[in-house]
Amino acid sequence: MVGALDVDKFWTDGWAILPGLYSAQEIQDLRRDAYASKGVGGDLLAKPKLRRVLTDGRLVAVARKLLGSDAIHYGGDSSLTINGTQRGFHKDNADRVDGNAPDWDGRYTQLRFGIYCQDHTRHTGGLNLRDGSHDIANLTDGKNVYVKVKPGDLAVWSMRITHSGNGTLLRAPFDRLKPTPLPTEHDAFKKWMIAPPDGDRIAIFAHLGAVDSHAQRYGDYLKTRKYMVDAWRKLPYDDEAREAAKAAGLTLRDMPAEVMDDPDAGKNVLWQAIPY
Repeated sequence: MVGALDVDKFWTDGWAILPGLYSAQEIQDLRRDAYASKGVGGDLLAKPKLRRVLTDGRLVAVARKLLGSDAIHYGGDSSLTINGTQRGFHKDNADRVDGNAPDWDGRYTQLRFGIYCQDHTRHTGGLNLRDGSHDIANLTDGKNVYVKVKPGDLAVWSMRITHSGNGTLLRAPFDRLKPTPLPTEHDAFKKWMIAPPDGDRIAIFAHLGAVDSHAQRYGDYLKTRKYMVDAWRKLPYDDEAREAAKAAGLTLRDMPAEVMDDPDAGKNVLWQAIPY
């Protein structure tokens, strides 16, 4: 599957889908372990039941192919959501709409992975993104796409791309009139017009990237965010977690250790640009 990944197309579009990377049984196991890990805190590396998402080699292999490097950074940014409700276009990188900022200096080498543990080809709640917007320093340009993934597919996108969670998929025949509603249009539709969810919406996310200045800046930005710092302080890494990252070929930045006793970390509840 990884061998068939079109690297040039990824860097043109800003995103890709790898179909069937996980078996039906693996998706069932991920759903089970997501329920068991809900509310535990910390990132996936700190959660023994879900650590394998980062360390089983599949995400690392995709990152290496897309980035053309064996050195892959992991800085503590991964999560799971169960029935999350947030929607709205945004970018994940530090410098989101400032085209003169460091994030827009050349190719952005930080990737977001998404595993959706239910169907989003016929069911609502999937990912929206703006095609090609990883090369556009605003949130409004780029064709809106509803990413239709099946259980077992792996989605990967540039963290500079404009995207939104909890996308809206309409039932037929309304989908012919509005194939890809914007996140802001969700409440304009009656409930019976919207395709039903496929059970509980469980999504697992992880950031991997090149070991470079973009990774350093993104980590420095995350250290300002309260939600991330709170999670890292709640569940720091143990030796087993660090060894698992090393064995998987990840270059680990131990963010929980960095923020644990840093009184200046985690002061921003909302996104704020950091100096450059």
